[in-house]
Amino acid sequence: MGTALLIYNMDLLIALSAGISAFAAILVVSWPYVVRDHLAERMAQATSESERIRVRERSRLNAQNKPISLRSEPKRLYKLIVDRLNLAGTEDSITVKNLRMAGYRGEGPITAYLAIRQLAPLGMFVLAVLYVFVILHLDYPLFVKLAIVMAAASLGYYTPPLYVKNKIAKRQTSIRRSWPDALDLLLICVESGMGIEGAFRKVSSEIGSQSVELAEELVLTTAELSYLQDRRKAYENLAERTGLEGVKGVVTSLIQSEKYGTALSQSLRVQAQENRDMRMSEAEKKAAALPPKLTVPMIIFFLPVLFAVIITPAVIQFLKL
Repeated sequence: MGTALLIYNMDLLIALSAGISAFAAILVVSWPYVVRDHLAERMAQATSESERIRVRERSRLNAQNKPISLRSEPKRLYKLIVDRLNLAGTEDSITVKNLRMAGYRGEGPITAYLAIRQLAPLGMFVLAVLYVFVILHLDYPLFVKLAIVMAAASLGYYTPPLYVKNKIAKRQTSIRRSWPDALDLLLICVESGMGIEGAFRKVSSEIGSQSVELAEELVLTTAELSYLQDRRKAYENLAERTGLEGVKGVVTSLIQSEKYGTALSQSLRVQAQENRDMRMSEAEKKAAALPPKLTVPMIIFFLPVLFAVIITPAVIQFLKL
């Protein structure tokens, strides 16, 4: 009796499994016909939305009557300060070069830099006097208070150059990271038969999503190649604006190709590989410098917590004795 009941249960389980399998197979086969596919509808909606955004942005740009320019006009206040203090002739070539490397071109940034270089120490001096003598009421000798005020004024004088230097470093970092990829794209364009101006224009439009700074420099180089009589000057301006050794090497190859008519593709391939190796080397240096930098945070933050977790149970057991 028990054996017959076991066989009956096994047959029932097999029949139930077979029924579930058959139902699942029928469901899988009929699923595309039962459930509607919304992929085509979603793709159509995305396409229409992209087209609406494109039309809206195009109309917004067309509504702007002001022409787009990479140069900015000086503000009236800054220009007034520079004219009154006769600072127009005080800028040197190094200052202009640093501003160009930082991405500031034209008369406006130079005028603003000269004016801010004079206003920043005065503003810091006034703020320091207010805080030291009026707000804080420091109980220090007069000599110490004057030293604090003069230190604040000196900080205001050296802040604009530090800001420009920091801007140059960030801009060079962005260009350095994207330069090997730009060389690969430039190599593809040159080998496909495009001219150097068209190649620069195409690479600038493609590399913009990765580095806006590099795209801007390539656009400027394309414009200079179009209107400068000496094309070598356009390449030299690119190397001067970036200040990177990798860019200077490529510029040298471009100048030699323009002068002697040598093949440019092989030189670009070698330069791209060298710049890629340089980028990898910099990444390896940063990775190698990471453990020493983590030593102090680990000692300050991790080890006390670890010691507390390890020693606390032993202390609790000792106190219970």
